[in-house]
Amino acid sequence: MRNEIGKPLFLPPFKGRIHPSYNYPSFIREISDCHSLLRKPSCKILLDGRNRVGAVTLPLMESGTKDIVIKEFHTRGLNKLKSLLLPSKAFKAWRGGMALVERKIETPLPVAYFERRGPLFLDQSFFLSEMVKDIEEIRFLFIKLPPEELRELLKALALYLSHCHREGILHRDLSDGNILVKRDKAGKFLFYLIDTNRIRIKRRIGLLWRIKCLIRLGVPSQIQQFFLEQYLGSPHVNRFLWLWYKINKKKYSWFVEIKKALRIKQLAQRLKIQ
Repeated sequence: MRNEIGKPLFLPPFKGRIHPSYNYPSFIREISDCHSLLRKPSCKILLDGRNRVGAVTLPLMESGTKDIVIKEFHTRGLNKLKSLLLPSKAFKAWRGGMALVERKIETPLPVAYFERRGPLFLDQSFFLSEMVKDIEEIRFLFIKLPPEELRELLKALALYLSHCHREGILHRDLSDGNILVKRDKAGKFLFYLIDTNRIRIKRRIGLLWRIKCLIRLGVPSQIQQFFLEQYLGSPHVNRFLWLWYKINKKKYSWFVEIKKALRIKQLAQRLKIQ
């Protein structure tokens, strides 16, 4: 599969692949130093934490420009050790994004990925995709939509996620920040999956696992049963499936709270040291 997607891309000491519609010398020159692009004043930084993500406007062919999102994956500690045996996150993002495109599931179009490897370990990697305009994370809609519109959103989301799972798309971090939403001209909700390095392709996804995948979504508690009914395509949720959803959601909530507490403790210790 790795050799069948896109066109080979060589930017010594980097190598990877590029989408055919972006395979032009002028564009390739522009992306040859993504590390510097992410640090230009014209680059809008979207995320600067475990990984660095920025949006830049780049020329495409003779005329016109395109807004591109660049994600730089940092390779440290355990991730560096994993790179000895496993593909880079940039390649996984490319593979996951192209799997969505092939199945006609909306995602920002993958533009390119490239990586630099040392004798043993991965040194640096980048993933580029098109930027989708007039879009926001679904978490904000969960909060601000009035009840009737929220129900319409959840109906559309349930159908979308059910379709993804039937197509064998398993997103291992199906959280509020990894589903982007916009409306088309008719007011219909459109969804886009991001963080595609967390996507795995399965021949079949069992029902219990599919339901467990939904627990990271911040669907308001008073409408969770409605959401699950829409996802299952049934006016009534089997008691066992509802219990399975609620137990796993509670376990995930505890996990998040523990992580928050640990972060606060670590921050307090750093401030004390300083």
